[in-house]
Amino acid sequence: MGFPCSVKHPAEQGTAILHRSMAEAHQARVQNVVEEMVQSLEKHHIRKMQGRMFKCSAECCDSSTDSMSQVHQCIERCHTPLATAQGLVTSELEKCTMHCNDKAKDLFDSGAKEPAVRSLMDRCVGSCVDDHVNLIPSMTRRLKENLDSIQQ
Repeated sequence: MGFPCSVKHPAEQGTAILHRSMAEAHQARVQNVVEEMVQSLEKHHIRKMQGRMFKCSAECCDSSTDSMSQVHQCIERCHTPLATAQGLVTSELEKCTMHCNDKAKDLFDSGAKEPAVRSLMDRCVGSCVDDHVNLIPSMTRRLKENLDSIQQ
């Protein structure tokens, strides 16, 4: 007699737990390395940019002759470099996730079953994690160079 649809066979549950714990371990490892990178970038680049942004914004408010619209536009110009920097960091961090999601979607669309898609995701994320952990120093360097090149 088989198991009801809502209950997984014990072997399947163990496999699902194993896949989940592997994915969680990969994710935790990446999160730790990425968190260190982001904290370093924030401390050495973003924080300085935030300070300049706030000073610039405060100076926009000093003019009593400017219209409300002019002050708003001035403040928006002050925020642009920081928004650009944050966009660069976010873009770099999203590349891995998007790549693995695309591969999983392609496999699923080709008719593969959920366990095969999960397995692909685990392998892809694991490989991507390894690649990105090794690439973090060069990614950090590239981000620092990009942040330094943003006009203030």
